[in-house]
Amino acid sequence: MAKISFASLKLKANDAVKEVPILDGSIKLEVKQYLPIEDKNDIVQITLQKAEENGIYNDLLLEMYLSLNIIYLYTNLSFTDKQRENEAKLYDLLESSGIITAVIGAMPEEEYNKLYDMVQITKNDIMTYKNTAGAVLQSVIQDLPRNAAAAKEIIDSFNPDNFKQVQAMTSMAAAAGMNNAIPQTQA
Repeated sequence: MAKISFASLKLKANDAVKEVPILDGSIKLEVKQYLPIEDKNDIVQITLQKAEENGIYNDLLLEMYLSLNIIYLYTNLSFTDKQRENEAKLYDLLESSGIITAVIGAMPEEEYNKLYDMVQITKNDIMTYKNTAGAVLQSVIQDLPRNAAAAKEIIDSFNPDNFKQVQAMTSMAAAAGMNNAIPQTQA
């Protein structure tokens, strides 16, 4: 079998765009037909990161952030930092005006389905992992330095003289016959 040089293929990433009319049709957005894998990975990771609440994923937020990230990376629509501060409001405006539907409709179906599936697969993998003994152990190991620092602070702030005063008071109470008045701790 003869070898073929990769360079001789002269491959180029798909940079095709499709114009999609929005609002009254007077504005045309450009929608990329392919996004590089690194950008797709960014969409998946950022979507999951932002949709996580208290260790679980909010599916409504997953849809919102996936849609917004598609708009951000697949289109030529630009936003100011101020506009992106309230992403729920931004999503509502884009969704209710039909822009999200138009953009997703202009994407190749396979491109959108791969993104959606990767968000769902990665979400499920993360949730499965979080419930394994390895994840619990890793969490304990990660928390260990913080817990050790808190224990060291308690030890460093321990004053033996205060403990001696408590012992003296306990001894005086015992001598006075007040053993029942002071709760005894068992070692």
